[in-house]
Amino acid sequence: MKNITDSFVSVGHWPSAGSFEFNTDILATNPINLSVVLGVLIFFGKGVLNDLLDKRKQRILSTIRNSEELRRGAIEQLERARVRLRKVEIEADEYRTNGYYEIEREKGNLINATCNSLERLENYKNETLFFEKQRAINKVRQEVLQQALQRALGTLNSCLNIEVHFRTISANIDILGSMEEITD
Repeated sequence: MKNITDSFVSVGHWPSAGSFEFNTDILATNPINLSVVLGVLIFFGKGVLNDLLDKRKQRILSTIRNSEELRRGAIEQLERARVRLRKVEIEADEYRTNGYYEIEREKGNLINATCNSLERLENYKNETLFFEKQRAINKVRQEVLQQALQRALGTLNSCLNIEVHFRTISANIDILGSMEEITD
C-alpha cells in the first residue's frame, strides 16, 4: 500500500514536460500490454458485439420491411383515394350538369306557366270587359226602351180618346173573330 500512496504523492513532484514528443521506447509505451488487453477484448467481446450488431441489423431490416409495407399500404390507399376522388368528381359533374338541366327545365316550365297564367288573366280581363260592355249596352237599351215606351204611352194616352179606344177594340175583336173562323 505504501508503494501506491508513494506513487500518488510523487505525481506532484514530476517535472513539467517542456514539449510534446513521440516516445519511441517500446517497453515504456507498453504495447504488449495494450495488445493483450485488446486481444482479450476482441476475443471475448466479439460474440457480444456480433450479437449486438445482429440484433441491430435485424431491427433495422424489420424497420425497413415495416416501412416498405407501410409505404405499399399508403400507395394503395392513395390509389383508392384517387379512384374515389375521380368517381366523386364525375358524380359532381353529373350532378352539376343535371342540376343545370333541371334549372333550365324548371325555368322553361315556370316561363310557360307564367305565360299561360298571363294569357288566362288576359282572357278573363277581356271576358269581364265584354260582359261589362254587354251589361252597359243592355242597361242603356232598357233605359232607351223604357223611355220609348213611356213616350209611346204618353203619345197614345194623349191621342186616344174613348171613341178611338172603342174602335180599336172592335177592330181587334173582328180580327180575332176572323181568325177563329179560319181555325175551325
